[in-house]
Amino acid sequence: MNAIIADADAEQALPEDAAVLISIAPGPAATAAAAAPKRRARAPERDTRVTGQPGFVLHSYPHRETSLIIDVFTRDYGRIALVAKGAKRPLSKLRGVLQTFQPLSLSWSGKSEIRTLIAAEWVGGLLPLEKSALLCGFYLNELLVKLVARDDPHAALFNHYVTTLNQLAHLEPAPIVLRQFERALLKQTGVAGDFTRCTSSRQPVDPAESYVVDPERGPRLARAADAWPRVSGKTLLDMEREDYSDPATQAQSKVLMRFLLAHHLGGAPLNTRQILIDLMQL
Repeated sequence: MNAIIADADAEQALPEDAAVLISIAPGPAATAAAAAPKRRARAPERDTRVTGQPGFVLHSYPHRETSLIIDVFTRDYGRIALVAKGAKRPLSKLRGVLQTFQPLSLSWSGKSEIRTLIAAEWVGGLLPLEKSALLCGFYLNELLVKLVARDDPHAALFNHYVTTLNQLAHLEPAPIVLRQFERALLKQTGVAGDFTRCTSSRQPVDPAESYVVDPERGPRLARAADAWPRVSGKTLLDMEREDYSDPATQAQSKVLMRFLLAHHLGGAPLNTRQILIDLMQL
């Protein structure tokens, strides 16, 4: 599915002989013409219509009497806001389509912060999320809404989101799946450092040493006075390899990611995270 975006300046010079005549015997009209600024041709406005863009609904809320504002995560345009006119009407074709965790083909137009939805079609290909997996899906969506800026494309993160939904739908271990997504989210948005190298010494992380992770810089050797979560070098290396088979790595990575996310959220609470903690000790 390809997004369609349509994207002379031309100035005409006077003929050489006309320029000579004007310079030799300038009359009133010629003088006025010479004094007037050259008018630049207006560049055509960009066509802002996008069609057939893969995306998912992250969140929606009412807009006026019959419409919705939907926050969507798209492959090539990142997170954007769309107004779905008439979507709340009983006979609207959009009512059953604009659901979370459903792969969609989206079309929209407009240049403002909130574009206008033109069409949405269900694509299919993913199993529905159920029970605890459904709650995990809402957690993913809340992270994307709060940590991904609008109009900032993240194609790799989009693909990871699709993979994560598929893993949850097939009941793969939620703690591992969520840790992998959290780590990918921070890396793709540019706020996570390399876990394989110590920032203070620039030496490779030692599996046998104890470290803390500075949210703004990356790992460094732990100090006695540190209040940040301590993790082993092995845990950091396992996380970089996306290997969570070791129970110690699972336990330490859970505490570490909770700490890092809290920092980058600036104190904003995660509603679904608290529910997941209560229900699943994640």
